[in-house]
Amino acid sequence: MKPSALICCLGLPLFAVGEETEKPAPVMIDRTIPPGELRAAAAAANVSPALTRDLTAVGLSFGDPVFIRAFKEENQLELFVRNRSTGKFVLFRTYPIAAASGALGPKLAEGDGQVPEGFYVVPPSAMKPDSQFYLAFNIGFPNEFDRAHQRTGSFIMVHGNSVSIGCLAMTDEKIEEIYTLCAAAQSGGQPYFHIHIFPFRMTEERMTKAAGNPNEDFWKNIREGDELFEKNQTPPKVNVANGRYVFEENEPQKDAVFPCASPRANEDPLRRERPAGRWALGAAVRGGAKFRLGRKFGKRGLASGEL
Repeated sequence: MKPSALICCLGLPLFAVGEETEKPAPVMIDRTIPPGELRAAAAAANVSPALTRDLTAVGLSFGDPVFIRAFKEENQLELFVRNRSTGKFVLFRTYPIAAASGALGPKLAEGDGQVPEGFYVVPPSAMKPDSQFYLAFNIGFPNEFDRAHQRTGSFIMVHGNSVSIGCLAMTDEKIEEIYTLCAAAQSGGQPYFHIHIFPFRMTEERMTKAAGNPNEDFWKNIREGDELFEKNQTPPKVNVANGRYVFEENEPQKDAVFPCASPRANEDPLRRERPAGRWALGAAVRGGAKFRLGRKFGKRGLASGEL
């Protein structure tokens, strides 16, 4: 018997079971737009009206600073947006990771297929609208900690598509949202956004299960940074000393323009951005919302994201 027939037999109205409010039809991706700034602007035009609506509904604003945290075991990428009233970063979306190669544990060498674990930052020069995987950004591996441990690798991205070799693949549809939110934050003045990648959610129970793993000491070290974020809901300041990550609390600063900035406003201690070139600006207007998408040009043309 069909569910609708059973409901009728019970004398219940059809609309009482499983009815959902009508949702707007998803915006289709135009595959004819060539890679580059035009593609990024078109993606932003696709998703910004819904993003603006959903952000406003939870007291957040499009173009405000963002923070990303990813968990490999759970295949989840979290995107936080800073709340203007509290200065704290609020979880806005949790995206399923479509593909992430390798096993739990840090990336050690070029070609090992591992997704890195640790603390990274993404300046505008690392945004890659010309990616062969639709849209992408380079996380900046290896950072200072990785280099201190002779870890090698390059072009580690968060990108579209559903295939990965050491990257986080998010699908084209989801990367449109992620890329647009990050680019809007940078255009709004955030000099770089943080991305923290962990093997799993760093709970006491999960850490106990990890006892005896060769990576246990490293995982305990990176857990310190995650605990500070959980405490303050603001990414901690991160440095490297004696081959270990060293963290400093970063209190929420609701009046600060760049709450995650290190003392030297446009530099992070784990990454040194190449000298800035000129900006390429694209404008997108949809539903009355207007914003700019920018990225830098280097000496060799469009910056590839490598450092």
